[in-house]
Amino acid sequence: QVQLVESGGGLVQPGGSLRLSCAASGSIFSIDAMGWYRQAPGKQRELVAIARNGGITNYADSVKGRFTVSRDNVKNSVYLQMNSLKPEDTAVYYCNAAVAHITTPLYFRDYWGQGTQVTVSS
Repeated sequence: QVQLVESGGGLVQPGGSLRLSCAASGSIFSIDAMGWYRQAPGKQRELVAIARNGGITNYADSVKGRFTVSRDNVKNSVYLQMNSLKPEDTAVYYCNAAVAHITTPLYFRDYWGQGTQVTVSS
């Protein structure tokens, strides 16, 4: 199996910063995209940022210029540096990875972390 474990959420004041981390482990052959989604109360889950192999990154318009996604392929990890946080960034943040299991090296499927709460409030 494959597991994604997140860390780094918490409570921060508006304008503050947080860094989320996510590490993938288990029977991994390779990983394509890794990224972050979030879900606020009463809203659908939405893409925040994604980092694809080759260094391509994509961001939601609402976080461009404030958030930075990065990867460490040796550690099978993805990070989200969040600066200038706003109350509307409050949500549960989920790590996502497209992973090929060692038994099916040509087939990628999505795996999700358990989620970490980010609350931006004064």
